[in-house]
Amino acid sequence: MEHKIVICDCDHPSIAIETEVLGKHGYTCDWRRCVTEEEVIAGCADATVLLIQYAKVGRRAMEALPNLKQIIRYGVGVDTIDLDAAREFGIVVCNVPDYGTFEVADQAMAHTLSLVRKLYMTNVDIREGCWNYTDAIPIHRLSAMTVGVIGLGRIGKAYAARMHVFGSKVIAFDELEKDVPDYVTMVSFAELIRQADIISIHCPADGNIGLIGEAEFAMMKDGVYLINVSRGGIIDERALDGVLTSGKLGGCGLDVAVREPIPGDHPLLRHPNLLVSPHIGWYSEESADELKRKAAEEALRFVRGEGVHYSVLEG
Repeated sequence: MEHKIVICDCDHPSIAIETEVLGKHGYTCDWRRCVTEEEVIAGCADATVLLIQYAKVGRRAMEALPNLKQIIRYGVGVDTIDLDAAREFGIVVCNVPDYGTFEVADQAMAHTLSLVRKLYMTNVDIREGCWNYTDAIPIHRLSAMTVGVIGLGRIGKAYAARMHVFGSKVIAFDELEKDVPDYVTMVSFAELIRQADIISIHCPADGNIGLIGEAEFAMMKDGVYLINVSRGGIIDERALDGVLTSGKLGGCGLDVAVREPIPGDHPLLRHPNLLVSPHIGWYSEESADELKRKAAEEALRFVRGEGVHYSVLEG
């Protein structure tokens, strides 16, 4: 069977890397620019392999693409793919889980330092003519703080390592992780919520939507800092608005949100100690190139009949 490799959607400026990886072995790829499921159905009917970034591939699309055998997600999450339908149709689903580990950990660190050292506040004050560090009081040294890491996978470990270098006590919660660095103390979820001065979320959305809500905020220390560079919805945004309003939180850093982009009139944006970045944690020039290369290599392995490296679901 002749394989048709289709790049369904990709917001990168070119597909030169994918073209080079596949071209070395005699394969080509088409860039169809399809995002909605209707566009996928109309534009990708001949595909045996789909590379997607934001595109929706549900049951209807799978029924309409009779030759489809593999879907590869540019990134980690596969929530736009109907995995139950893919299993039924025998479609292999893959992602690229290890391309931006350091970048996302660095983004969490950037939010952490900006909040703890009050950079968000002092930068605004100075631009408004106020040169007075006392407005930023209190500031605590990182080595006197306990950092709680929720999810100790690749990114969670990378963030924990960075915080360890600063001398912080690092605790973590992860029901599955067994390979624990010796400087990390594993605790229960409730213990982490109660003990941590800084909480950084590094778990998947699946099974964790609403993980941090009113009950968890009530258990936290006053003045805690909360970071989420994982997935929107893990923090209950209405509850977050409440604790930012009450002053319970020292600050919050988000690289993700339930709705992206965040609307300009979103109530969370009125809080000066909320730092928001546009889901950029994954990005560096190097990680973007790595993502494209690894996605193309996964397609190549599949069409050549070799074992794939990043299977989320075997066909």
